[in-house]
Amino acid sequence: MHRIQLDKDIKPLSEFRSKVSSFMDQVHKTKRPLLITQKGKSSAVLLDVSEYELLLEKLELLEDIQISKSQLEKGKGISHNQARNDILIRINK
Repeated sequence: MHRIQLDKDIKPLSEFRSKVSSFMDQVHKTKRPLLITQKGKSSAVLLDVSEYELLLEKLELLEDIQISKSQLEKGKGISHNQARNDILIRINK
């Protein structure tokens, strides 16, 4: 995901309401999120759908890595050779 550009991607709710369509176009074109403020404080983030899906995929991968790391620390891992043999057996069935 592209980083927010502070001078372009933070808009108050009142301006967002009046220009929803143009801000949606901006998010789709730039792939950057739009931060919407309310009463001077951050309130919501508008993301392009493909960027949101990519963010979820990255989060799921990080969670899988953390689970794997935890399992290895508990001694629940298998050797490279065992993993290789298990995969070859499954492929040859």
